[in-house]
Amino acid sequence: MKIGFVINDLLHEPLPSSTIQLALTATKMGHEVWLMGVGDFVYNCDEMVHAHARSVETGNYSDQKSYYGALCADDAIQKRITVDDLDILMLRNDPAQDVQSSWAQHAAIVFGRTALRHGVIVLNDPDGLSKAINKMYFQHFPKEVRVEKVIARNVSEIERFYEAHDHNIIIKPLMGSGGRNVFFVQPADAANLHQMADAVFRDGYAIAEAFLPEAIDGDVRLFLMNGVPLQSNGRYCAFRRIPAEKDIRSNIHAGGRAAETEVTDEILRIAEIVRPKLVQDGMFLVGLDIVGDKLLEINVFSPGGLHHTHLFKDVDFSQTVIEALEKKVLYMRYYRRNFDNIEMNTL
Repeated sequence: MKIGFVINDLLHEPLPSSTIQLALTATKMGHEVWLMGVGDFVYNCDEMVHAHARSVETGNYSDQKSYYGALCADDAIQKRITVDDLDILMLRNDPAQDVQSSWAQHAAIVFGRTALRHGVIVLNDPDGLSKAINKMYFQHFPKEVRVEKVIARNVSEIERFYEAHDHNIIIKPLMGSGGRNVFFVQPADAANLHQMADAVFRDGYAIAEAFLPEAIDGDVRLFLMNGVPLQSNGRYCAFRRIPAEKDIRSNIHAGGRAAETEVTDEILRIAEIVRPKLVQDGMFLVGLDIVGDKLLEINVFSPGGLHHTHLFKDVDFSQTVIEALEKKVLYMRYYRRNFDNIEMNTL
């Protein structure tokens, strides 16, 4: 299997990284693996999509650090590949990291969509991802699982929501990730509400969200694959994200830590409610962030944490994901384009 992974910047991927973990696992399983950044694509006069990509020789890489180090080294395999010749192209870049570079936010989607014409399986589906370019996508899911919120660039709207929710709300960017510019506004913060809102407005629209008291203990990240909770050997791919002391953000890159968790019937109910929409939009691998009976986030671009889950479950879920990709390549060989890309994403 020939597989390509798209990340934001090939030589500056923060570790640990679920994408690097998937690439490492695929390499260990004997597949031809290429990595490229959003600025590395080329659409040539041969009407093919190419990319300046990197790979490594199959070797005994002990962990992500050694693998990624080899990938970034001067003696790594560097080649202008034909993306159309790949079996799988995984779009794993996070558009929120490129909020200041509008061209970069859509590049992988645009070139991935073009590569579809020659039979490449592109995951997650580019058209589905284009709908989810910001957190407004979340509002297309049933109200039963959503936290109450308002989305605006007018501070008076934020103030009105703050007053209506007992002076306890979360403010965050509509286009954001990783816990950047996320504020917990409490009754004592009333005088600073304008300043917090202005900080978020610099990146565009703001989300004001009702605060869930259970969020103090963190949230549960559950991975879905092919539209259903990801499992291996009867174990669910999930972990609890616990915030750092005196911080409401549970994002791992913002100081949170990972811990073992139980996947309850309530969590599985939420996964079942959101499943139809994710399948409809061709979302192969998704991360759900859940607090109580509510869904806080749906990460469809680059859900992270796969490397955490095996610490608690003694299962390599990355291998399970790569095995699912192997099946999709076989399906494509049997049926060609009798299944479109959206269907192939969740088969």
